[in-house]
Amino acid sequence: MLQEAALNVVNFHNYFISRIDPRVRDYPLMQSPVPMHAILLAYIFLSVYVGPRLMANRKPFHLNTTMIIYNLSMVLLNAYVVYEFMMSGWATTYTWRCDLIDTSNSPQAVRMVQAAWLFYISKYIELLDTAFFVLRKKQSQITFLHVFHHSFMPWSWWWGVSMTPAGGMGSFHAMVNSIVHVIMYFYYGLSAAGPRFQKYLWWKKYMTAIQLTQFVLISIHISQYYFMEKCDYQVPLWIHLIWMHGVFFFLLFSNFWVQAYMKGKRLPVIDDKPNQKGSTTEPIAVVANGKHLENGNAHHHTNGKILMGKVKEI
Repeated sequence: MLQEAALNVVNFHNYFISRIDPRVRDYPLMQSPVPMHAILLAYIFLSVYVGPRLMANRKPFHLNTTMIIYNLSMVLLNAYVVYEFMMSGWATTYTWRCDLIDTSNSPQAVRMVQAAWLFYISKYIELLDTAFFVLRKKQSQITFLHVFHHSFMPWSWWWGVSMTPAGGMGSFHAMVNSIVHVIMYFYYGLSAAGPRFQKYLWWKKYMTAIQLTQFVLISIHISQYYFMEKCDYQVPLWIHLIWMHGVFFFLLFSNFWVQAYMKGKRLPVIDDKPNQKGSTTEPIAVVANGKHLENGNAHHHTNGKILMGKVKEI
């Protein structure tokens, strides 16, 4: 029986290997789902178990300069991804309606494949968000949902990129997400630069609105599929999953917006007085990309709950 089970696993693995799009088979991390799973399992193990224990008796690292470089690098990376998505279809030949998956080897299709793969790789780079929490001893921010979110994104995108890299209308949400990441990481970069940049962050309260706009755009665009007389999109499953993602997170962020900005139940007390080190302590009631911004740094916020001026994460 054990041998039969092992054979089934091998056959299952070989089936997915055979389904990998030939245009991405030579790309890093695309030959098999095994390396992807190994990286994500290592990420979970290091983030939840090894990292906190290694830092238990050590002082937290001060990584302001590193975080500035990291955040601004992510701005450039995401801006480039947006540009590639646009030039490979969204600003050139796409109709913004029923745009099908391009299975050809045309220059535009290959360019879309490369943009999708780069977006996928960026999700691995974002795992550094967790590494910064560990090194700065912000373990309370590494919640179950934080780790789940960061591991689920590259996991889910491996399947999409491996099977449908030139994703047509299914790639719209990735482009919009990259646009939001440009804004988000630019904010983080300025925040990490210190109090002298606080005057340039007057728009912090609009971060949640930007996120809500993202989910509205994604949901409206993908919903067109359900009202078209005919749209032979090759993998309808992607359409359904993208729609569910957009609607779910719109509801989550809408609830936060209502509680925080309309009912005022979740706005923490803000203290703009300088502390002993000359910096300001300003808990910011903003959620962006599942992260709570507090004291000029990005903290993951998993369920939008703020009680008594602190983030409550479950």
